[in-house]
Amino acid sequence: MFRTLALVLPLAAVALPAGAWGPIGHRVSADLAARNISGHTRAQVELILGRRTLAEVSTMPDEQRQNPDPFWQSAGPYHYITLPRGRTIAQIEHPPQGDALTALETFAATLRDPSAAPLDKERALAFIVHLVADVHLPVHVGDEVHSGGGGVEVSWFGEPQNLHWVWDEGLVNQPKLSSSEYAERLSTRAAPAEVLAWWQPDPRIWMQESADLRARVYAEADTAAGPLQLSYQYVYDWTPVMERRLQQSGYRAAAYLDWVFAGLPAPG
Repeated sequence: MFRTLALVLPLAAVALPAGAWGPIGHRVSADLAARNISGHTRAQVELILGRRTLAEVSTMPDEQRQNPDPFWQSAGPYHYITLPRGRTIAQIEHPPQGDALTALETFAATLRDPSAAPLDKERALAFIVHLVADVHLPVHVGDEVHSGGGGVEVSWFGEPQNLHWVWDEGLVNQPKLSSSEYAERLSTRAAPAEVLAWWQPDPRIWMQESADLRARVYAEADTAAGPLQLSYQYVYDWTPVMERRLQQSGYRAAAYLDWVFAGLPAPG
């Protein structure tokens, strides 16, 4: 069974974002993962999900946020991790209610547990695919200032928004592609050497990358006198970065699931 976690403590709450990748981003990442898992992992996934796909269940953790079940009500802190500025992931302090890293570890253990209930395995699989994508967003490795970008006001093509929404949905929705079309585009653009370099099942590496990128994402906001004015130039500058993180999340979700179902020791 999953452990019940407490309410969010103040320091962690500072970094709590409103959401994660929107539905398109999560499905793209999960689609890329499904294309790259091993045959053994694919069989394990099918035992858990039946005819459903990883892309279908990848959005479950966001869709169930309002579910009154105690499991879902305690799951909010799983979507992000707080890493104060000036610290590395090796110096992370996990809050008692858990975070994205402890959740990944818990859900991996659930998938490996032969006595775990089918519903618990389904939730664990959905969360793993979801969280691998989440922590590749720089705004999901939060600091003590920016509330995951939710507190950074922007004007997005003249409409009031916040920086978290821009990275959650604004950039990824800009090409107007379906999730399967976007996954196909990103799959064909990933060079074999890149895939080999990205094939890393250690979440700490992914999270440190996001923390390193976070400073660049917030730099302009930290010096702006008012809401950032974002439009085509921002799309041009940051879409390649966003797509790279989306690609990496898909391949690494595959690497992580292969690692989980192979029963290998913890990475790192």
